[in-house]
Amino acid sequence: MSVSEQQATGASGAATPAGPGRLYGVGLGPGDPSLMTVRAVEVIAGADVIAYHSARHGRSIARSIAAAHLRPDHIEEALVYPVTTESTDHPGGYRGALDEFYESAAARLAAHLDAGRTVAVISEGDPLFYGSYQHMHKRLAHRYPTEVVPGVTSISAAAARLGKPLAEADEVLTILPGTLPEEELTARLASTDTAVVMKLGRTFPTVRRAMERSGRLPEAHYVERATMSGERTQRLADIDAETVPYFSVSVLPSRIADLPPAEASSGVAAGAADAAAARDADDEMTSASPATPTAADDTAPTSPAALPGEVVVVGTGPAGPLWLTPESRGALAAAEDLVGYTTYLDRVPLRPGQRRHASDNKVESERAELALDLARRGRRVAVVSGGDPGVFAMATAVLEVASQDPYRAIPVRVLPGVTAANAAAARAGAPLGHDYAVISLSDRLKPWEVIAERLHAAASADLALALYNPGSRSRTWQVGKARELLLEHRAPDTPVILARDIGGPEESVRTVHLADLDPTQVDMRTLLIIGSSQTQAVRRDDGTEIVWTPRRYPEA
Repeated sequence: MSVSEQQATGASGAATPAGPGRLYGVGLGPGDPSLMTVRAVEVIAGADVIAYHSARHGRSIARSIAAAHLRPDHIEEALVYPVTTESTDHPGGYRGALDEFYESAAARLAAHLDAGRTVAVISEGDPLFYGSYQHMHKRLAHRYPTEVVPGVTSISAAAARLGKPLAEADEVLTILPGTLPEEELTARLASTDTAVVMKLGRTFPTVRRAMERSGRLPEAHYVERATMSGERTQRLADIDAETVPYFSVSVLPSRIADLPPAEASSGVAAGAADAAAARDADDEMTSASPATPTAADDTAPTSPAALPGEVVVVGTGPAGPLWLTPESRGALAAAEDLVGYTTYLDRVPLRPGQRRHASDNKVESERAELALDLARRGRRVAVVSGGDPGVFAMATAVLEVASQDPYRAIPVRVLPGVTAANAAAARAGAPLGHDYAVISLSDRLKPWEVIAERLHAAASADLALALYNPGSRSRTWQVGKARELLLEHRAPDTPVILARDIGGPEESVRTVHLADLDPTQVDMRTLLIIGSSQTQAVRRDDGTEIVWTPRRYPEA
């Protein structure tokens, strides 16, 4: 039968029925024809038209997978891309050339559908997962009866060929195209549990650098042409970039899968006896208390002669996961041990195999020493700190201990976090938009006379102020005294922001005048921001009040 006769009658040889035909997007799986689904075979058998995409060389991987199921009377529509990665002189550029191609291809398929023919657009993998079919679907599915037949993805095939689970329990799997910028890839790889990077080929050098920069290269695997002839699996670090084709992926498999069964089934918390006491603590981290963190007895030490582990001091921001940077999220996920004040550890999701060493908030030095001892045994340790670890938090304590023998050889990194001052300022507007000073009102680690002198100096310099640790159950007078000192330099109507539990369930932000600041309304969960002489507080039409300090300062 000639092509014209086929087009008149359809693949079955009978006259085409009245009404539009049906569109199918058919996933063929990762490459091995035996991994096609029964439904995919059924649809191909019943279709009048088989359409497939290819590059200009005309070879279609999708067609080669389905070849055994194609009949001589099938009408074949080869949808040949005008460009792939090369440049084009199309007036709309690369995107314009592709959009024009998709419109033309959709019109060709629509002609068959309008004639009542069943059209199956076949694609390797799954048709709606980075598949070429999706461009036809967006243009045709709203106009014709449509069914999408899912297929086994290259991701599933890669994991199967590696024999490694992609994700387990609460792990998060991230799918990334290798075409992303290197910085974006690095951030996303650092912050996720498990990942698959698609579309390697010419992007491989960028992907490899991102793996290395994110610290994930030792975990990374490479899979090429999974289930197809020429399949290759290897450690990503050992791959020559010149040998990498487009049909390859990089896999960061489940971390839990590599744990011993006892550790994979649950996380282990050390220092549990201290947890209840720590939840009742009401002041900033200070000197030693009975709630001292200790390493659990079954922490397996390594030889002192072995390479040391590492301590990473991580800032979690003022509240929960929304305030974490990707780098901090990744460091918490990679750690074998977490050390910190119980309240801050509670912000970090439980991970099988991780050990938690929780303690009171008044044992900074002991906590730092524990972390460094664990690292000396070869453990990867994250010291969890609220806000930014370098602002009235754990970084100083860790670095102080790390500067002493026998810890000087232990690698220590500090990862920044969103500070309480910046978080509070953002909620209020921009009260710290010009020069400002940050002062802790706690007199537990420095005399009040020093605090008073610094308040005088900052206020007389007309700096906006962020006041940490303003009060607690055991410290009730400092806020009132600070108000008196500041009123010597500031007008009574100077805006003062009371920011409490920012990012938490009891968040509140209020603005009052300095003269009206009530010390009884301030506790340890409150941060105070005192405006300068230039700070403005304005109520907007929607009823909200915003506070900002202009960046331009008036000339004398």
